[in-house]
Amino acid sequence: MHFRPCIDIHNGAIKQIVGGTLKDGQDKADTNFVSGYGAAYYAALYRADGLKGGHVILLNAKDSPYYNASRMQALQALSIYPGGLQIGGGITDENAANYILLGASHVIVTSFVFRNGQIMWENLEKLKKAVGKEHIVLDLSCRKKEGKYYIVTDRWQTFTDVVLTHKVLDELSGYCDEFLVHGVDVEGKGAGMEEDLVRMLASWRGIPITYAGGLHSLEEIERFQEFSEGRLDFTVGSGLDLFGGSVPYETVKEM
Repeated sequence: MHFRPCIDIHNGAIKQIVGGTLKDGQDKADTNFVSGYGAAYYAALYRADGLKGGHVILLNAKDSPYYNASRMQALQALSIYPGGLQIGGGITDENAANYILLGASHVIVTSFVFRNGQIMWENLEKLKKAVGKEHIVLDLSCRKKEGKYYIVTDRWQTFTDVVLTHKVLDELSGYCDEFLVHGVDVEGKGAGMEEDLVRMLASWRGIPITYAGGLHSLEEIERFQEFSEGRLDFTVGSGLDLFGGSVPYETVKEM
């Protein structure tokens, strides 16, 4: 089990938002925290502390008037910590290789792979050809519906028809190096982890998985370690004291 840091960028600022509240058309979201520092500050911090595999996420759509400002923040982070960070948000086969050249260790992909509710195997092949599976992280963030966890896309607003299961993990693992899974319904709410989701992910034996969502205290992280049997990596966003929460960064960075 390792801690994975994050840099979430919205409207050109470093923010922590409530999962599932992002509205592209208005560039609005329910916000827990807005930082006075830029992405470069956090990238330098993570580099100094030797934390690898952190997630830089562009939360604005490409047609947003804020997109270029958010992208510039992301590129600053990659330049500060080349090879130490992953980037997600609007990734396709056409821009993935450029982000790797600019310093990202991996590209994080969701919407390009899931279209019209289905897995686009052709797009997965294009991504794999563009950068190699060793540079791809598939974001399988999900929401619960009728007792099952469905993968969601488009800033977590759109349900796909794909239920997250061991079989799906098996099928997709041939196209990526890691999985990233947010428990969207508890993301940014300090409500505790999605216990059933954590158990399901931990019982799968395959490539690395990072879980995010609801880890708001050291006690909850200890519970996560127990539920996951130490098999999953984790990230803490709104709960971290760097982003206005109570979980001490100085403690979790050692995990």
